[in-house]
Amino acid sequence: MEIPQEIKDLIQTGCHAHLVTLNRDGSPQVTLVWIGLDGDEVVAAHLPRNRKVGNIERDPRVAISLETSTKSAMGLTEYAVLYGEARIQEGGAPELLQKLAYVYIGPGVKFPPMDNPPPGYVTRIRVDRIEGVGPWTGRPV
Repeated sequence: MEIPQEIKDLIQTGCHAHLVTLNRDGSPQVTLVWIGLDGDEVVAAHLPRNRKVGNIERDPRVAISLETSTKSAMGLTEYAVLYGEARIQEGGAPELLQKLAYVYIGPGVKFPPMDNPPPGYVTRIRVDRIEGVGPWTGRPV
């Protein structure tokens, strides 16, 4: 699905994003991540091969919860939950983290703050469905 412009704008503000993957036993695993966009894919970077990377390789179903600072007409805090399928790309994590650091930390920052970081992993998420409270739902909540 094409990601609505309102969601793209929200992502580009550096909003808090919680990535949910599924553990082997089916329980959720939640991590706060920096996210960006590459076309109509949501991307996140990880230096180590952590649990979320292994979870996605085993089961690509994910959800991302995005927090806004805006209120709906009814006074509810707006948020979006993006559901979709993810895939892991080896390498490219330091470059993506540097790009995202300008959004999440600020201009001129060096991130990751180390020489010769490992190539890491990039999560690429194709969004299939969007829920939440906000203009992206088409409901007046």
